[in-house]
Amino acid sequence: MRERALFLALLGINFLILVLEIKGLSIGYNEAKILYAHNPSLLGSLITFSLHLFGQNDYALRIPMIVLHLVSVVLLYEISKHYLSRPYDRLWLILIYVLLPGVTSAALVVDNAGLVIASLFLFVYLHLNAGRYALIVLPLLVVIDPAFAYLFFALMLYGLYRKEYLYSVLGAVALSVSLFLYGIHVGGLPESRFLDVLGVYTAIFSPIVFIYLFYVLYRRMIAKEWDLIWMISMSAFMISLLLSFRQKVDIQTFAPFLLLALPLAAQTFLHTYRIRLREFRKRYRFLFYSAFILLILNALAVFFNHYLYRFMKNPTHHFSYSMHVAKELAHQLHSNRIRCVDAQNEKLQLRLRFYGITHCEDYRLEDHAHSESKKVTISYTKKPIYEIYVTKVNK
Repeated sequence: MRERALFLALLGINFLILVLEIKGLSIGYNEAKILYAHNPSLLGSLITFSLHLFGQNDYALRIPMIVLHLVSVVLLYEISKHYLSRPYDRLWLILIYVLLPGVTSAALVVDNAGLVIASLFLFVYLHLNAGRYALIVLPLLVVIDPAFAYLFFALMLYGLYRKEYLYSVLGAVALSVSLFLYGIHVGGLPESRFLDVLGVYTAIFSPIVFIYLFYVLYRRMIAKEWDLIWMISMSAFMISLLLSFRQKVDIQTFAPFLLLALPLAAQTFLHTYRIRLREFRKRYRFLFYSAFILLILNALAVFFNHYLYRFMKNPTHHFSYSMHVAKELAHQLHSNRIRCVDAQNEKLQLRLRFYGITHCEDYRLEDHAHSESKKVTISYTKKPIYEIYVTKVNK
């Protein structure tokens, strides 16, 4: 009972923090593309429904992503019961999960990553609790996102290894349908993207967590502890590394599958820690506390990211700059009774559309001042980060 209360408290605190973070974000260009696509995706339709239900605002835009995130947290908690027997071990796993930089991003940014994580965890939860009946959801996964091709590939390998050929057959069928519908891009010349991929993985998971995940996957490969979660995580990880030798890889497509390895990592770490006498546990405690402190620092950097502008000479180098400015700029335009502009920038124009600023030729946004221009300055924590001039066009 106490475990459930602590878990619900953790969920509630996480939800509250994420909701508070929404106020400091503007819609990004890629988010606007999903929202205003001519052929809306499943995620785009979900966001549109939320906007119709709660109005055109940032909270309605991001609440669906937070809900998907909370669903994934609950599913991961249930999945972890098959790997961690002690209640407080599961709570620590969940706490580390919600602190991961990539998970926080997926919980706030309108992107398919949040939907893929929740759907992937649902499939694994069904597999662990209902066995082959989990395969019923494969058609739904085909529709949700082309990234699930890596899951279908892992199912083929798992079925062959375990001699459960239903997994192989249905995995092959789902993979074929996915490739037919979406295709796959493999090409280009060697571009030394391997180190870039490792760097992005490190940013998503934090350095210590990523290195330990890699160690656990390798260790279980040597020990031949190849369950379905290992097969899914290892397959996606190896494919991403192989592709990186020839082309730029979108790690956000692969990272959700590596998240599945977290229960394996927790199980391995806790087993290795507890079989040792107390005097030989110091380095493991140091490893855990170092990883946890680093995650806390990463979380603080994300939730107080506006203050980082004070220490940057070039605001555009800020990791969240692409998610800032647009809302404040739209508010200033509205305060000057300007309802439409020519932003002369496709990305900014689409972002402003969400805040009620449409395209027209009456006003123009320009980098340089003219005699009739009005300067607009956007500041965060009293630090100017964006300046533009609004010019009325005389026809």
